[in-house]
Amino acid sequence: MPAASLRGIDLVKTYGDGTARRAALRDVNIDLFPGQLVLLMGPSGSGKSTLLAVLSGLLEPDSGRVLADDDGQLRDVWQLSPKEREEYRRRNTGFIFQGYNLFPALTARQQLEIVLKWGSGVGSGTARRRADEMLDRLGLEPNKHKKPAQLSGGEKQRVAIGRALAKDPGFLFADEPTSALDWENGRKVIELLRDAAHERGASILVVSHDHRILPFVDVHYHLEDGRLERRPLPA
Repeated sequence: MPAASLRGIDLVKTYGDGTARRAALRDVNIDLFPGQLVLLMGPSGSGKSTLLAVLSGLLEPDSGRVLADDDGQLRDVWQLSPKEREEYRRRNTGFIFQGYNLFPALTARQQLEIVLKWGSGVGSGTARRRADEMLDRLGLEPNKHKKPAQLSGGEKQRVAIGRALAKDPGFLFADEPTSALDWENGRKVIELLRDAAHERGASILVVSHDHRILPFVDVHYHLEDGRLERRPLPA
């Protein structure tokens, strides 16, 4: 097995003060490997989104380390300066957020094009071709000229997923990627994420309540009361 591409070591994160203080992460340890699609489940409020944000460089833990592969070198994400961390995320990571985070003034195609040109440095023609190919795979080709206000929730979710996948990130972090989708489209999305892991060697962490995803993943973790455990996959 290859070395871990990302390691979370003794991660602690708490919220609140005094008697209202709550531990979201309690000495959590987790390793992500290239080519793996990892599913993180647990009840609402258990710390799943917190762990995703800490591992992806968006939320600093109270203590612990996040070591990530950056061009073949393991770097401590939370020892980087804010500018270095932003550059690391731009080069290496893709994000799928529950709230879509789409640009209101851009069409579906432009949402992907801007990420390809800014995140991957490709030319306009290549960015447009790759954007069209990804939108077609997601069943969105007829909607590529529409802006977010003209799209349904499920269509916006698929645009957000396509944007994250388009630049072939080494790490991809997805927070409830199938929550706004019927299962036909949800299955298509999970298969795309699995292909990105298995065929392109990405390390992908999916946070979800959707048990239908389980047959498609390589590793299953459960987080509850801030404590992480690995669970067996269904036979």
